[in-house]
Amino acid sequence: MWGVWLSVPDPALPNARNASGPHRAAHRPHRAVVFGAAGTALTADERAFFRDADPLGFILFRRNCDTPEQVRALVAEMRAAVGRADAPVLIDQEGGRVARMRPPHWPAFPPMRAFGDLAARDAAAGREAAWINARLLALMLADCGVTVDCAPVCDVPVEGAHDIIGDRAFCGDPARVADLARATCEGLMAGAVLPVVKHLPGHGRAFTDSHAELPVVDAPREALEATDFAPFRALADMPLGMVAHVVLKAIDPDAPASTSAVVMRDVVRGAPIGFDGLLFSDDLSMGALAGGMRGRAEAVLAAGLDVVLHCNGVMEEMMAVAEGVPAMSGEAVRRWTRAEALRGPAQPVDADALRARLAELLGTPQV
Repeated sequence: MWGVWLSVPDPALPNARNASGPHRAAHRPHRAVVFGAAGTALTADERAFFRDADPLGFILFRRNCDTPEQVRALVAEMRAAVGRADAPVLIDQEGGRVARMRPPHWPAFPPMRAFGDLAARDAAAGREAAWINARLLALMLADCGVTVDCAPVCDVPVEGAHDIIGDRAFCGDPARVADLARATCEGLMAGAVLPVVKHLPGHGRAFTDSHAELPVVDAPREALEATDFAPFRALADMPLGMVAHVVLKAIDPDAPASTSAVVMRDVVRGAPIGFDGLLFSDDLSMGALAGGMRGRAEAVLAAGLDVVLHCNGVMEEMMAVAEGVPAMSGEAVRRWTRAEALRGPAQPVDADALRARLAELLGTPQV
């Protein structure tokens, strides 16, 4: 049924009239969106919708992850739906409380704060542990076909901030955050998984949870540049980033960063950070954003982000998002192509030796 709804040619897209089916990739860029799915396998409606919507890729959540065999099958279904064996599949697998793949079928990984605590005692040990942890994460994800991890968190938490970041952050020292985040990025990429640095331009000062409501940060620009922006500035060469739904009053008091052309132009792409990788929005279905899903998607892209994320798998919402999202821009395609060129093949690794070394560094049982 969705084939009829999405079959109207978009005059902005070259060869749009011939853009359905598995050979679309030769005709036009993919739609600038990443979608979730409702369950552990695609429904017939989801397969038809994804085929015609042609999203850049997909994202997995806890509801989608039961066993390794099931996740591999779901990932294959997703890629088959769009006719692309290389369609990216994302996941939020940070470790600690943010982990979509969990025991008993997958090992538990520590939160990022564990590496910050270790680095406070021994910077080199913290860096080594962060790299090993990320390399083992990549091994687990790649085994199931996942190619992008929405990690590391590069936010710098402040005293009294909402615990939505909490131990997901490495620590409160911007330089140490940048050091450990870079080690994490390099460990993931060594395992053929692309990292996504998040949440630009900084979520650490938020006193509310953007999943439920819109956080407003009152800090002066000087403080933001010295702390919040600093890790992202140090990681501006990374291939992928995610932009937060947070208002920075000192920059743009009227819109969250994810829908603010001012924040994007003057901070994220501008001198304070200078990030030129591909930028995803945080999830469009979060409570921080107002209005309908189509309007949210349009506002994110109008602000200058490259790709929107819609994660909850609700079909009616996905339809509305797709109506407002065109094919990726030329700049977005350039950024994605550059990111993909950095992925893989995975470097050979002795996983057992790495697990033993990580346990030794952290003083914990093996993962």
